[in-house]
Amino acid sequence: MEQRLFLVACIMYAFSLGTRFLKKKGKLSTPKTFGGWHASFLFIILGCAAYVLAFVMGGGTGEPIGTGKIVLGAVIALVCAVYGYYKARKAEPKKQEQMMKADLEWSNTVYFAGFVSSFVMFFFIQAFKIPSASMRYTLVEGDHLFVNKAAYGFRIPFTNIRFGEFEEIKPGDIIVFRFPAKDRKQQNCGGSQYGKDFVKRVIAMPGDMVRVINGRPWVNGKELPQQPYEVYENVERTPYFEEEDQAQYQKIWQEHQLDNYLGLYLRDSFGPVTVPEGTYFAMGDNRDNSCDSRFWGPVPRENIKGKAWFVHWPLNRIRWIK
Repeated sequence: MEQRLFLVACIMYAFSLGTRFLKKKGKLSTPKTFGGWHASFLFIILGCAAYVLAFVMGGGTGEPIGTGKIVLGAVIALVCAVYGYYKARKAEPKKQEQMMKADLEWSNTVYFAGFVSSFVMFFFIQAFKIPSASMRYTLVEGDHLFVNKAAYGFRIPFTNIRFGEFEEIKPGDIIVFRFPAKDRKQQNCGGSQYGKDFVKRVIAMPGDMVRVINGRPWVNGKELPQQPYEVYENVERTPYFEEEDQAQYQKIWQEHQLDNYLGLYLRDSFGPVTVPEGTYFAMGDNRDNSCDSRFWGPVPRENIKGKAWFVHWPLNRIRWIK
């Protein structure tokens, strides 16, 4: 989201600078050129609004919006631009001046708000909406929360460089991260998860050995004590079975492809694997209904956006997240 806001701010800032340059050179003095400029403004600002709304309407998780809605948004922006063109062409000089002033004010407001918002979201806080039941009942579908992006260190925008860590990632932390897929064609848990944001709980650290036996996580040869936030269903469990070729098992898991070979079997019987350096093993609290590291592999450190911090909506669920 922060990258979208930053891009929108840059576009509107460039438009504002371009307008001042064209006005100074007298390039917007005729009805035709002024009409084209006003139509361009309407199309750009409405297109930017649709670009941001596409993310919001996707739940704030990177879920792609349908082609039909994209086409509808483009048509609305185009119709408004055409209407604005003819309205601006027919306007009197005084009215044109008022229209230009209003358009520039909108442009300045949008780029200023975009730069401020993206700065805050790059370094400090990001809003996130829970899209599924994988963290129930700690976090339920529809919960709106703030993610503390400074907790694990400030990240320089568009890089993986971090500095100023306030705390280290540890088992039990609820993290928000970009799904570890570099290819849109990668299939996990029934579809492409490329570009989506996930929220899970850290179970194991770099270098830890992880197994799942009868649905329960084991780390370094010991079963983890069951916590109050864990949810399990009363279902028949697949017996634990250790693959003979553990090196191949580890390789496929690290390549985020294990679920394509073993599927739902991994819910109850998984591992052993060793969590690679610079990565983490994460699971959902709703253990039997979670698409997590059992299925698609480790979470790289650079993919982690921050720590789930505070639920701010709905009102009856406002609380700090633990």
